[in-house]
Amino acid sequence: MTMFSRAGSITPRESVSLLPAYAAGKPPQAAEGLTPFKLSSNENPLGPVPEVARAMAEVDTLHRYPHPNAENLRAGLAKLLDVPVEDIVAGTGSLGALTQIINAFAGSNSDGSQDEVIYAWRSFEAYPIVVRTAGAKDVTVPVLEDGRHDLEAMLAAITEKTKVLMLCTPNNPTGPALRHHEVEAFLAKVPGDVVVVIDEAYQEFVRTEDPLDALALYRKHPNVAVLRTFSKAHGLAALRVGYSIAGPEITRHLRVVAAPFSVSTVAEVAALASLEHLDQVLERVDSLVSERDRVTAALAEAGWSIPEAQGNFVWLPLGEQTAAFAEAAGLQALAVRGFNGEGVRVTIGEVEANDRFIELCRTYRFQA
Repeated sequence: MTMFSRAGSITPRESVSLLPAYAAGKPPQAAEGLTPFKLSSNENPLGPVPEVARAMAEVDTLHRYPHPNAENLRAGLAKLLDVPVEDIVAGTGSLGALTQIINAFAGSNSDGSQDEVIYAWRSFEAYPIVVRTAGAKDVTVPVLEDGRHDLEAMLAAITEKTKVLMLCTPNNPTGPALRHHEVEAFLAKVPGDVVVVIDEAYQEFVRTEDPLDALALYRKHPNVAVLRTFSKAHGLAALRVGYSIAGPEITRHLRVVAAPFSVSTVAEVAALASLEHLDQVLERVDSLVSERDRVTAALAEAGWSIPEAQGNFVWLPLGEQTAAFAEAAGLQALAVRGFNGEGVRVTIGEVEANDRFIELCRTYRFQA
């Protein structure tokens, strides 16, 4: 037997070593006399409706595998959304559902070439990780000064290598939401063989004129896939439940790459209970939207100019002041999400947390 001796440490494949690290929202620091609040991860401070906890407590099959493809949840969603059950594919959060799409449609090829995936930037920081892990090349298009997608520039970025194009609406972390008419016009110019992913993690929080009707676009365009999640509006972030909605030309490939049992029994039961009490869920969303509007009005009164906020968060385009503001928030026992050199994203949280954030913005002094 031939023995090989190789010195050095164990290393991952090159593409993995070059991946950016995902930075999760940090917990708040303690500060004397102040209740700490985490406003760094866009979590729902109200949590799930009470019926969810009761449904979870009744699960007595933890020794059994869950449904392979979350069949009960998909059936419930299909009825609610009036779509074929075959058009829904469940995943571990909307990020898991996105990973299925990228793995199915974009990567590296046998000739060494890379497929291309287009998305706006700054946007959801997991996008480059998912795309590059699959072996594809990400093509980023800077957002406009007001934090919106530059749809014309995204169209111009399409090449023969483009396989997937992603629209994040409302855009995380900048906040603006796309309008239906502009996306309809955009899709009319996108080649039909490019999969267009509409990431709607925060769609329940949108309050705009001409709101995007992503389901109408999916019904009209076979190349559209819609992503949704139970993490935000439903308050089930810890359970990781999401899904995609797309036509059979897309979903038949997603089922090949989707990991079975990706949604646990407890998560499926919780999500179904939340759907059965959707009116209560949406009441909670309305209360958070009211808080968001109160916060944005107070910031405007204090002289701040921020992008339109249509998620459960606001974006402060602080540039080089980002780290200093995040530190100032930390001294007030508020954990916010800073993106170095770009800005700070602040989740709409409990009323006390929002009040403290407003006061910080009123008194914050910009450094020269």
